[in-house]
Amino acid sequence: MANEAYPCPCDIGHRLEYGGLGREVQVEHIKAYVTKSPVDAGKAVIVIQDIFGWQLPNTRYIADMISGNGYTTIVPDFFVGQEPWDPSGDWSIFPEWLKTRNAQKIDSAILKYLKQQCHAQKIGIVGFCWGGTAVHHLMMKYSEFRAGVSVYGIVKDSEDIYNLKNPTLFIFAENDVVIPLKDVSLLTQKLKEHCKVEYQIKTFSGQTHGFVHRKREDCSPADKPYIDEARRNLIEWLNKYM
Repeated sequence: MANEAYPCPCDIGHRLEYGGLGREVQVEHIKAYVTKSPVDAGKAVIVIQDIFGWQLPNTRYIADMISGNGYTTIVPDFFVGQEPWDPSGDWSIFPEWLKTRNAQKIDSAILKYLKQQCHAQKIGIVGFCWGGTAVHHLMMKYSEFRAGVSVYGIVKDSEDIYNLKNPTLFIFAENDVVIPLKDVSLLTQKLKEHCKVEYQIKTFSGQTHGFVHRKREDCSPADKPYIDEARRNLIEWLNKYM
């Protein structure tokens, strides 16, 4: 368990027993999990991992769900060989660990692979936790991403948090100890005042950090509608803008 004096609020939750429908590939110097869409529509989605890494079955489950809706999906190792966070790690060292994981850029090899090997003409991004923060960063920097979905991730270290290039959906949990509602309110205010593209901020009542991908659908009858709705909203956003 994490150090009791520094408990990790980003609990791994329910680690799924899931093998996956895709396959692992090597994209130049980056390992990745790729699932081809049953329909070749020229659309691809980059799914960005949380702190527990690109091999977490839960993230692959979501990537396969997206793929089943007409998108080739890729879950690259955004840590590029660096170790993911250990769920039993000492939370006191987490800030230093986090500094070595750059959420502000994407390797060009991934985009090249999607365009050349997967024939992607339209590319979107979806990310969870650390990956949600990465989505926020990337949607402010890369106009080639047609749509973005940031799931319980937010940029806190920049005043310029509203300069989105393309439509972005933000999904938050009401009872998230990682992202308090005051941070969501600030983001809402900034986007309302300054953002020039479509966006939506949705906060799910009674939910906690990780509910979209780190809770089993059958874990609680009270939670299931929110999990299902958030996942449906994610797909609908991609469908609308890609």
